Amino acid sequence: MMQRKAHLVVLTILLAAVASARATTLARLTIEQMTAAAPVVARARCVASEAHWDAGELWTHTTFEVIEVWKGQAPQTIVVRLIGGRAGNIISSVPEVPQFQPGEDVVLFLEPAPAGEFTVTSWAQGAFRIRRDPRSGAERVTQDSAGLPVFDPATRQFRAGGMRDALLERLRARVEAALGLPGGKR
Repeated sequence: MMQRKAHLVVLTILLAAVASARATTLARLTIEQMTAAAPVVARARCVASEAHWDAGELWTHTTFEVIEVWKGQAPQTIVVRLIGGRAGNIISSVPEVPQFQPGEDVVLFLEPAPAGEFTVTSWAQGAFRIRRDPRSGAERVTQDSAGLPVFDPATRQFRAGGMRDALLERLRARVEAALGLPGGKR
C-alpha cells in the first residue's frame, strides 16, 4: 500500500511538471501580430540589470535608455520586468524569457507591467538584438526566438523561425507597414 502511494505521489509530481512546462509554450506571432499587440515598440540600449525577490519569485529589472520609439509613447528611460534572474548563488531560469546585458542595443515590443514598468511581448519573440556588420557597417537584427521551437497555430507544429541576421530597416519597415503608415512616415 505504501509503495502504491509513493507511485501516486511521483505520478502527481510528474504531471504537475508537465503541466507547468506547457504553460510556457509560446504561440508563434508574426511581426504584424506583435505590432498590434504591443502598445510600445522601441529601439533601446540596456544600461543596467538587477534581480529582486518579489512574493517568493525572482524577477529581473532591466533599465533601458530609449533611443527611438517606433510605436506608442515611452519615457527616455524604461524598466523591463521579467521573471527569473540571479541573486547570489540562486539562479532562476525560465525558457524563452530574454536576458539583457548592459551595452546591448535591442528593439523591444513592450506591454505595460505593474508599477509603471514594462514586459516584453511574447518574451523571446518580442526581443531583437542589434549588431553592426563589421564589413558593411549596416545594422542587423536577430530575433531572440530565431533558434527556439515555437508553436505555430497554423500548422499545429513546433518549429524554429523568426528573423535572423536581417537588416534593421527591414524590421522597421514591417512595423511601419503593420501600423499602416504610408511611405514609411511615422
